[in-house]
Amino acid sequence: MNSTEMLKFDAVVIGAGAGGLFSAARLAHAGYKTLVVESLDKVGGRASTDDIDGFKVNNGAIVIELGGITEETFTEVGANFGVREPSPPILYRIAGKDVDVTGGGWGFLLGKLTRQGAKLVKGIGAARNDSGLPEDELSTADWVAKYTKNEGVHGIFRNMCASVFAVSSEELPAKVFLTYFTRKSAFKRFGFHPEGSIGVWRSLANSLESNGGEVWLSSTVESITTVQGSVTGVVVDRAGTQVTVEAPVVISDAGPAATLGLVGADKLPTEYVDTVKRGDRPCSMIAVNFASEERLVEVPGMLSFAKSRRLAYIANFTDVCPEMAPDGWHLYVGGAIPNPSVGDFDEASEIELVMEDLRDAIPGFDHKARILSTNVTRDGWPPQRAVSGFDLPNTTPIEGLWNVGDGVKEYANGGTTACAETAKIVVEHVKAQFPIFTSA
Repeated sequence: MNSTEMLKFDAVVIGAGAGGLFSAARLAHAGYKTLVVESLDKVGGRASTDDIDGFKVNNGAIVIELGGITEETFTEVGANFGVREPSPPILYRIAGKDVDVTGGGWGFLLGKLTRQGAKLVKGIGAARNDSGLPEDELSTADWVAKYTKNEGVHGIFRNMCASVFAVSSEELPAKVFLTYFTRKSAFKRFGFHPEGSIGVWRSLANSLESNGGEVWLSSTVESITTVQGSVTGVVVDRAGTQVTVEAPVVISDAGPAATLGLVGADKLPTEYVDTVKRGDRPCSMIAVNFASEERLVEVPGMLSFAKSRRLAYIANFTDVCPEMAPDGWHLYVGGAIPNPSVGDFDEASEIELVMEDLRDAIPGFDHKARILSTNVTRDGWPPQRAVSGFDLPNTTPIEGLWNVGDGVKEYANGGTTACAETAKIVVEHVKAQFPIFTSA
């Protein structure tokens, strides 16, 4: 490694994923000289996009919420959002028909599936009050079973859990599910970016740089430096040169377990170290990206299923974003979670179950569809680093050090929306504890 360089910033953000870029854009907009260090050669992390033969294939998050904290962040920092909204956003395949429940809500959806729908709707309504929420130990599947045995209803709830939280209804607490769908935004509006998901992250990175920040790609944080319990900066390997960056604030989007490793367990309280190790329970997901010259599903956005082995949804990108595929082609993804979605599983057999679902959902799939990639996100590269409801705190025992992202989500939130929320909360902490100053 070459000789050491030394630089000063007001804040360093580790990782150019969703949580990292939301945080960095907010910091830079507030006047903090901010550095983002990313080990990959592009922004977006687990919510980025790959180019495969001219197709813009997302490698993780596929939809971006509209009208919530994500879009709010773009407005606040002056970044171009550019997300296009399909209408209707989602259809549900029930008994062979694709049903639009827009405007009808839970009652209309569940009424299509079972006579017990009214009881379920009443249970969901009760959850709007704290006294109506079930105990933490009850799973979503067991909560639904209190009202009905209908397989279609269970399938809808299972696939909703998979789509939003990347776990099954057996693994997600009912209290989390009900809190999300009665009190959170619940992804009522979402869309796609014509560049793929990476487009929104490029926009945030541009905003950061226009406010004096920097993004170092293909650079690795080797350690977080501390003195007497306070952050002093990071050591970075940048193209073979070791760079010491001094900063009183470090925000990590690498996940609490990775952050712990960068600090060193010996510098943190044993109780905190044990908590992080217990909380490191990443989820898993399977995505089959495919294309065709023939339109394969008659939906403008997403199609979810009341009956499937594993397949939670199919997303159709090119109705609203034809730029994501070469001329004359349609681009899709089939998303699913394995069983179990937390812990080990047989990849080959789980992928085959997804393929069987795709063949059932799309007649002639094997000869009409061109498979572009099959991505299994798990372990150190998961769809979410913690099951919602079991997240770690965003604070750490080290002064000036925070975590953001999907390992430290607020209760009953998920995906990139949760990353935007954690970023806003942490940046408010930074502004309160480290008022604006300049490092020059």
